Amino acid sequence: MNNRNLSSDSTNNGEPASSMGLVLQRGGEELVLAKALDRFTVRFVTDFPVQQLSQVSWAIWQRSIIQAKLELFQTTPEQIETAIAQARNDNNVVFASHVYTVQNNPETYVYLADQITIQFADGVDSVKINLIAAQFQLVLDKPIPGLPNAFVFLVSKQATENPLKIANQLQKMPEVLAAEANVLIESEPHYKPSDTLYSQQWYLNHNGGSDLSLGSHIAVEQAWDVTRGVRSVVVAVVDDSFDLNHPDFQGSGKVVAPRDLRENDFLPLPDGKGSSHGTACAGLAVAEENGAGIVGVAPGCALMPIRTTGFLDDESIEQIFNWAIEKGASVISCSWGASAVYFPLSLRQKAAITRAVTQGRNGKGCVVLFAAGNANRPVSGTVYEQDWPNNVLQGLTDWLGGFAVHPDVITVSASNSMGKKAAYSNWGTNISVCAPSNNAPPGMSFPGKGFLYTQPTIKTSIIGRGMLTTDQIGAAGYDVGNFTSNFGGTSSATPVVAGVAALVLSANPNLTAQQVKRILETTADKIVDNEPDPQLGLYGGTYDTNGHSQWFGYGKVNAAKAVQAALQMRADNINASQQIQGSNSNPVEIPDGNLQGVKSAIAISEASTVKDIQVTVNLTHNFLGDLEIYLIAPNNQQVLLQNRTLGCRTELKTTYTLRSQPLLKQLISQSAKGSWQLWLIDYATQDVGKLISWELRLGI
Repeated sequence: MNNRNLSSDSTNNGEPASSMGLVLQRGGEELVLAKALDRFTVRFVTDFPVQQLSQVSWAIWQRSIIQAKLELFQTTPEQIETAIAQARNDNNVVFASHVYTVQNNPETYVYLADQITIQFADGVDSVKINLIAAQFQLVLDKPIPGLPNAFVFLVSKQATENPLKIANQLQKMPEVLAAEANVLIESEPHYKPSDTLYSQQWYLNHNGGSDLSLGSHIAVEQAWDVTRGVRSVVVAVVDDSFDLNHPDFQGSGKVVAPRDLRENDFLPLPDGKGSSHGTACAGLAVAEENGAGIVGVAPGCALMPIRTTGFLDDESIEQIFNWAIEKGASVISCSWGASAVYFPLSLRQKAAITRAVTQGRNGKGCVVLFAAGNANRPVSGTVYEQDWPNNVLQGLTDWLGGFAVHPDVITVSASNSMGKKAAYSNWGTNISVCAPSNNAPPGMSFPGKGFLYTQPTIKTSIIGRGMLTTDQIGAAGYDVGNFTSNFGGTSSATPVVAGVAALVLSANPNLTAQQVKRILETTADKIVDNEPDPQLGLYGGTYDTNGHSQWFGYGKVNAAKAVQAALQMRADNINASQQIQGSNSNPVEIPDGNLQGVKSAIAISEASTVKDIQVTVNLTHNFLGDLEIYLIAPNNQQVLLQNRTLGCRTELKTTYTLRSQPLLKQLISQSAKGSWQLWLIDYATQDVGKLISWELRLGI
């Protein structure tokens, strides 16, 4: 996708230049937006009380979006342009903007902030950067850690165009690799409670019973024989709020570095009904062993409760992961995703997560987990939709959960108490592992419509037990009392896996984040579900030649096996003493816009254990931002070397090492012998390229 080839009357996705304000650049993709016809946002010079906001004459005030200092107003489609014009003419208004929706993502509202991310090409100096910023009336705010020559700019009041239009114009400049407007989109907790109540934590360990199949638990008791977790391993649970007065969160050193990003303070407490999600998730992961109540998967570990802003803009995501890194989180559990059918991550969001996985824990990396979602849809894929209420979705629909497909995270799906797929659980090639949860019809929340069940309606019975966990104290939570047994969704599966990751790090604190991910995947139980999905009639409960299942990833997490594997790796700290290398200088054309890509192989005959890896790549391409590059080991394990962040560069000559690309660490301790392959995929049409040569150096 070569943005330098944009003509004066069209964008590279066929949109006319007049629609440049309706194209959102995001993570190497372009999303087509539409203006919402009944709402807009305003940023005032100063804060005004609600009573004064409600007296504004040009529209009806709805609510505040605090982290962006925006006020949301509603009006009629006939009056919206007039209302926005009146707002812009008000001396108290700094900024007024349309609210947008994403094409084929109904009821997903996109709010514009006043920031633009710009990554400049190599060699673009500060003088040129300042000239470009001045041209668009931008003010330099800060550099972006982890992205070379990339900065956040503020759109000044003197700017004559909105951030979308500015970003699209910047994207066409040869000096700019990527330009993205920062947008806000509401988050959606991955949770749908069941109706039944159960009084036991069957998901930790059980010996069978009603609606319980043998082996549907995580075998935690054997893991507890080794460790029940240590306080130095901190599990950050990122969610809506936390009842820190709950008895199961008490104990010396139990709660560390609490943060409330919504209220900008350090007390992430619930503010009433409907904010119990975080309390439930935290209990599953780390509820204290105190002789009463429940016990978490890793009861000896500490809890870092982080309350989100409720929106998934760049600033909010950076605040989450920066806080977790700075305050020493070991594991970061996220039971939420974008309230959208299709929404990729921005460059800043991708970088924030990668920074946590590679730089957290003093360079060993934080283990980051995300829930797959509860719509019974692919985390990345296409489904023919029909029969939704009011045709909210209809026809071929692309689905994408940006957080769930990030290559550095552990994406968690859900199995049920019968050892089968939970009816709601999302699925796909990006699933890492699954964990036990409840069973319920699939659905998702839309900001404008509320919770909707995905279609078609499931007509068979849905069997499975719920998850018993902590709840807000008293009557404010899901149930009356201090606990709830109707929690579920991939929201509950995710903190279960987070707890297992915390036990693994308690057993072996020297492991990197990618090594923990690899341990969880290789020690998982290969549960099998040969039945078709009751909603879509699809089959995905078996495993391919790489041991991966569309429904369960590499299997159901097994705490006992994972902790034992961590212990076995404790002594493997020997440095490489010898180096072997191979190269392939046969040029290979990279197929244009072909997701099969092309592979180039290097054969290694030495059978020693790999202790260090370096990959040198030499290639040319008209638009390198189209490419992803993977290294495939002889055992078929794939590691992402380069994602689609190179923009309009045309030449790549670089070496990937354990330091520059920590994902390579997951290939350590494997046999060097066999065929190593470089896999290049071009994700967009128009531009072509060629792999000139590559070289592999292995320390043994």
